[in-house]
Amino acid sequence: MDMENEDDYVEYVPITKRRAIVAQKILQRKGQASTFEDETEKAKEVEMKPSLLVKASQLKRDQPEVTPAEQAVQQEKEMMENLSDRKTLMSVRELAKGITYTEPLPTGWKPPLPIRRMSQKACDGIRKQWHIIVDGDEIPPPIKNFKDMRFPDPVLKKLKEKGIVQPTPIQVQGLPVILSGRDMIGIAFTGSGKTLVFVLPLIMMALQEEIMMPIAAGEGPFGLIICPSRELARQTFEVVEEFLLPLREFGFPEIRPLLCIGGVDMRSQLDIVKRGVHIVVATPGRLKDLLAKKKMNLDNCRYLTLDEADRLVDLGFEDDIREVFDHFKAQRQTLLFSATMPAKIQNFARSALVKPVTVNVGRAGAANLDVIQEVEYVKQEVKLVYLLECLQKTPPPVLVFCENKADVDDIHEYLLLKGVEAVAIHGGKDQEEREYAISSFKASKKDVLVATDVASKGLDFPDIQHVINYDMPAEIENYVHRIGRTGRCGKTGIATTFINKNQSETTLLDLKHLLQEAKQRIPPVLAELNDPMEDVDAITNASGVKGCAYCGGLGHRIGVCPKLEHQKSMQIASSRRDYFGSGGYRGEI
Repeated sequence: MDMENEDDYVEYVPITKRRAIVAQKILQRKGQASTFEDETEKAKEVEMKPSLLVKASQLKRDQPEVTPAEQAVQQEKEMMENLSDRKTLMSVRELAKGITYTEPLPTGWKPPLPIRRMSQKACDGIRKQWHIIVDGDEIPPPIKNFKDMRFPDPVLKKLKEKGIVQPTPIQVQGLPVILSGRDMIGIAFTGSGKTLVFVLPLIMMALQEEIMMPIAAGEGPFGLIICPSRELARQTFEVVEEFLLPLREFGFPEIRPLLCIGGVDMRSQLDIVKRGVHIVVATPGRLKDLLAKKKMNLDNCRYLTLDEADRLVDLGFEDDIREVFDHFKAQRQTLLFSATMPAKIQNFARSALVKPVTVNVGRAGAANLDVIQEVEYVKQEVKLVYLLECLQKTPPPVLVFCENKADVDDIHEYLLLKGVEAVAIHGGKDQEEREYAISSFKASKKDVLVATDVASKGLDFPDIQHVINYDMPAEIENYVHRIGRTGRCGKTGIATTFINKNQSETTLLDLKHLLQEAKQRIPPVLAELNDPMEDVDAITNASGVKGCAYCGGLGHRIGVCPKLEHQKSMQIASSRRDYFGSGGYRGEI
């Protein structure tokens, strides 16, 4: 073959290879076509699919119109749910094992037959007549006299001696509920006889248990009453003793009560525990100590009362109360009582109580209507001088309340210099001084008691006609409790409150609404305040909660609650603790 022809030489490709190449070309052509088709389809889809912005605007259009009121209610609901996620009123054991009790505890008590046969209409008629609002399932009927409640004769005689012939509204409905063994939330004005509502059934239950099976040494208690302050615990303990004495004289078995408070020698308390104790009245701190040291147990305890309950489940006592609850071994009957019970605490209590009955006489957190409330604008620098003038309004005894301990000491000193017979009480004084102050004031040896809020909750001073708020408290609940030291058991009293520029507008608005509700005279200073609550009727109607659900103040909603803000800041402060800089964790370093 010639060499020049070699340029035209085409290499021979086997047939199989040629076929493969052709097939590949065909596939490629197809592939390009299909990708092109895909792209055109995608472009069409994108054109059909609306963008997220368009979607959002469509959704907004489709949504039902939410009024600002409904929106506010929704926000409040969410805030409340976030707050009430902790279950303090249940022991860790119950929470861990998922134990929930569904039936109330049975008791041996039954009302007389005619009362049991009362129709629902008749019951509702009595409740309406006494202004009692009830809420719950299968509520026991109200009973209008103590005899039908089946108390023993010595108790009835003692009640008569004390001048208590007719039960007050909270007693008419509260006593049958508790005697039936039901859990209860009791809300009533200050000075309406709440103490008897939980003391009498407790004594009856202790008697019943003691007769069935006498208590052995080191056992007990059957019933427990927890109070926020030592003075209130002592007062409740004295009421318990007052009714036990005639029972003992009458030949009933001995019921041993114990007062378990701080500031008192623990050994004297332990002696009673060793003999076996039936009823314990306690403050959370000392009770927690006794239980932690295994000096006392709550194995047999089946009756628990939290007096001034809203104060006890607040920030200060929360941990102590939770620890106390961890010592319960079985189901118990739980009762909560207070004059101020915000919606927050009612919701939270319902989750932990068994089929609770709420007995409400008047709005929770409303001021007692037997108190004439006077509010005066007094500049900070002339308060002390003006206080002397105010003391002239009524004959003694008079109570003066301040926010902080330093003010109490200053006023006490000033009054003594001016020749006024005055005593003072606050958390910084030791127990002896506190007891002397309270007892000498109750015995009318002293004319004026100057106090912080330690004396504002639950204490009963019989003849006080005048309460002076030297400072307006930041929380409206405390104001309600303070002025409730007067106007008790149907008597009237006066409450004078000094206000000035130092108070926040929220507090003053709460005060204004409280005065409006009680139909009292509103001073021009308060009347001039621009009121954001005037247009909030819609929210109130939608949510069913009047005012703030957290603290019960009428002048604001939960969104701007000063108490909630304060507690949040407290929590933040306590969580920022620098363990390494401050002696280490629990002081180990």
